[in-house]
Amino acid sequence: MRRITLGFFLAAIAAGQTPQIGIIDVFGARKISQEKIRAALGVKPGDRLPASKGDIEERLEEIPGVVRANLEAACCEDGKAILYVGIEEKGASAFELRDPPSEAVVLPMDIHHAYHHFVEALGQAVRKGEIREDLSRGHSLIENTEARSIQEAFVELADKHLETLRRVLRSSADEEARAIAAYLIGYASDKRGIVNDLQLAMRDADATVRANAMRALVAVATYARLNPDEGIRVQFTWFVEMLNSIYFTDRHGAAVALATFTEKRDPALLEHLRERASASLAEMARWKHLPHALPAFILAGRVAGMEEKEIQEAWNRGDRESVIAKLRASGRR
Repeated sequence: MRRITLGFFLAAIAAGQTPQIGIIDVFGARKISQEKIRAALGVKPGDRLPASKGDIEERLEEIPGVVRANLEAACCEDGKAILYVGIEEKGASAFELRDPPSEAVVLPMDIHHAYHHFVEALGQAVRKGEIREDLSRGHSLIENTEARSIQEAFVELADKHLETLRRVLRSSADEEARAIAAYLIGYASDKRGIVNDLQLAMRDADATVRANAMRALVAVATYARLNPDEGIRVQFTWFVEMLNSIYFTDRHGAAVALATFTEKRDPALLEHLRERASASLAEMARWKHLPHALPAFILAGRVAGMEEKEIQEAWNRGDRESVIAKLRASGRR
């Protein structure tokens, strides 16, 4: 059975309050009918989140033509859960993950203690609404004083244990240790030297490792853009490939990052998006929860060659289909 990853809903479920589904969005299904998928899914808006996501994923994978499936719940539409159903069809473009490593490599206890202290402080920061980030130094520094002081101490820790962080990230069988390493290594002073480590971690078998690596690499890319003389080069290949993932968190995180990376309209990056991810951008731009759809919508407009004002006006009037049509037309030029 697969590991349950319904994220922030676990506390509610533990309290006996299984969240209600407000929206269901299916992505990746371009040949298989939505009717077949929703019949196998067995839940609909208004129902409670399923008790076992693994059982439903197995049912979905029994549909002819489905290679893999993933269910993921996100927050929130009118206080209700958003259920994303990722489908990988046979022969479709897919985001390939690394095999899980298997070595018994562990993190030093000072890193464990510092990271868990930070998680506690971050929780307090979230409750206070003090979570704005500064990425200008190549790593995250949030406005909350306590959490920021811990993050600032991460720099010395990362430099001291850099080689251990690298070994854990590449080889440790412990998913939590790899996730911590993916976060901490981003604080190393040698930003150029950690790019390859983070790009490798973006293909980790564990979703949290991938998410932490992606966040860290976004910060490094921000620093590189502000400091071009440093000669730091971040390749955006894996961000683009993540748009074809069966995991909502991969797709949404990559879309948010790419919406920033494409602000200057780099022709090579836009062409790569057109070639590798046009279909994914189209379906993501149609997601029903507007905050989740917006980054992909912006990317679709930029790939289609639209001006920023045109994209904003189309969004404001709720005209997503005209932008998607222009995206598709751009691929036929």
